[in-house]
Amino acid sequence: MSEHNDSIRPNEELSELLQVRHEKLRDLQAKGKDPYEIVKYEVTDYSKQISENFEEYEGKEVSVAGRLMSKRDMGKASFINIQDKDGKIQAYVRQDAIDEDIFEDFRKYDIGDMIGLKGSVFKTQKGEISIRANHIELHAKSLQILPEKYHGLKDTDLRYRERYVDLIVNPEVKETFVKRSAIIKEIRNFLDSRDYIEVETPVLHQIAGGAAARPFKTHHNSLDLDMYLRIALELHLKRLIVGGFDRVYEMSRVFRNEGMSVRHNPEFTLLELYEAYTDYYGMMELTEDLIRTVSQKVLGTALITYNGIEIDLENPFERLTMVEAVKKHTEVDFDQIESLEEAREAAKEHNVTIEDHFLKGDILNAFFEEFVEEHLIQPTFIMDHPVEISPLAKRKPDNPDYTERFELFIVGREYANSFSELNDPIDQRSRFKRQDELRAAGDDEATELDEDFLHALEYGMPPTGGLGIGVDRLIMLLTDSYSIRDVLLFPAMKPIN
Repeated sequence: MSEHNDSIRPNEELSELLQVRHEKLRDLQAKGKDPYEIVKYEVTDYSKQISENFEEYEGKEVSVAGRLMSKRDMGKASFINIQDKDGKIQAYVRQDAIDEDIFEDFRKYDIGDMIGLKGSVFKTQKGEISIRANHIELHAKSLQILPEKYHGLKDTDLRYRERYVDLIVNPEVKETFVKRSAIIKEIRNFLDSRDYIEVETPVLHQIAGGAAARPFKTHHNSLDLDMYLRIALELHLKRLIVGGFDRVYEMSRVFRNEGMSVRHNPEFTLLELYEAYTDYYGMMELTEDLIRTVSQKVLGTALITYNGIEIDLENPFERLTMVEAVKKHTEVDFDQIESLEEAREAAKEHNVTIEDHFLKGDILNAFFEEFVEEHLIQPTFIMDHPVEISPLAKRKPDNPDYTERFELFIVGREYANSFSELNDPIDQRSRFKRQDELRAAGDDEATELDEDFLHALEYGMPPTGGLGIGVDRLIMLLTDSYSIRDVLLFPAMKPIN
């Protein structure tokens, strides 16, 4: 592994094995056979096609290309394995079947080299589908050494830092990202089929709004204006509902300047959608249908396994209010708690940490986070959040201390967040002012007051349901991946000093 990490910069000393590779490249270049001068190569077939359709391919001439992954030299002949985009296939290279000079060059090929090979398909005496080469050429010299075959690239930190090597030597990693692409495609197919329009909204915001999160800050030189990388998509998408779009969605990166963990990356993919003339019940039905449909389309089933636990996405998801969920797991009934003092006393009795500015709804949420979340293994909608923690959600008409909001939990993690969107500009302004008070008290995740958004609401926004889904977390669930870094090709990493 130390060889793999050695620098190849020409002014630094190279290890002996790496030096040999450099010398081979210089020899080829001196002979006028610089592999980097090759600009095009016609690939006619791929490993998986050939392997799965041998009867059709037997005796057929094919042209393949990929990375040399193994080489078994037998003097005047060699068996090699080539890895292309679909997998690996064996090739048989004999001295008397190809040009003599080409064979001599081939004998100096190293594991990791990029090559092209032409020949006819056959099956060896041991029954392995192979290609009998009549031509082989070098397309790029590998100046680094791949991890040893049987141990592979196991160092998790190194796998994330050098994803290109991880993809080469750990084929199952590539399959995860193939599934990621399929999941994103099916999400779009699902929404497009329901007359949603995909849109793009600004990444740079003058106000960090739409979520409770700490933003990344930057500066626009020409305008001499501080700006933020967006933490959510919500407020711009709602402006489009005001403008007359009935169904819109955006699926793209947002940025939150927070800690990194197996669940969190500072930039991640978020899906947000808004539909006029529906509410959070409509969004519940859509969320359940979307996740179930995507699972069936990509995995062929809605009964999946995550971390050894069978998860049922097929049957209707459970629905509980936050008050019901807290009562179920703690026997504390917040419907019976009438004052802030009673709520504080309940928190003290149950050793729940609260802050000075917490109101009754904040304390209910603290109970939920402390005692409930981890137990929500099967898909569960937690509904009717307190107004204190839901500044953009519509109040429940029959109980204005709570909002028409839900979060979806699976395996103890939040996967979706949805509201009947607040469309009352007067109430929205008062909610923003409460957030301003929290910011003044030191809460740098509180939502900022957005005057332009309030101005848009004053023109009138129809009753609207909104939904946000963490796409990376959904992909983790559907690919049985433990860490968010396992589903991001290039996750954020602490620099190596």
